[in-house]
Amino acid sequence: MVTYVRYQSPVPDRRGRRIGIFGLVNMLANRGWLTAEEEQFRRTTNAWYDATYVNPSTVDPAIYEDNPYAAAWFVPTAQHLLVPIPGYLKILAAHNLPCERYTSTSPGRVIYEDPHQVVVVPHEPEDLAKATTLIWLPPRKEHR
Repeated sequence: MVTYVRYQSPVPDRRGRRIGIFGLVNMLANRGWLTAEEEQFRRTTNAWYDATYVNPSTVDPAIYEDNPYAAAWFVPTAQHLLVPIPGYLKILAAHNLPCERYTSTSPGRVIYEDPHQVVVVPHEPEDLAKATTLIWLPPRKEHR
């Protein structure tokens, strides 16, 4: 049985989506909250990922727009793509932004697939009335 892997926020954002590891780190960068070292890691490693595997949005520009709860999961044969993940987790931990590893043999209805990943729409949408919204406060500058 195939087991897929995803790193994402343990709680949904205000739109009910669980943001993935790359989106979380990019969010910090877009807000200007990364150190120079963290930003260098992000840029270099994001460029490596861009060169190593396909962004599903380049194949289908509306994939996430048409499926707002869709999420990408690594396939088991993509172990080489998991090697840089600890660097992203280190950045998130330094900024008190939680991110967890999830595995599943059936993460959802597959809407995109390539040799490295699947993009799925979850089988059951989360009950947003019961969802916990992540409230995140950036660390104070003197603690960095």
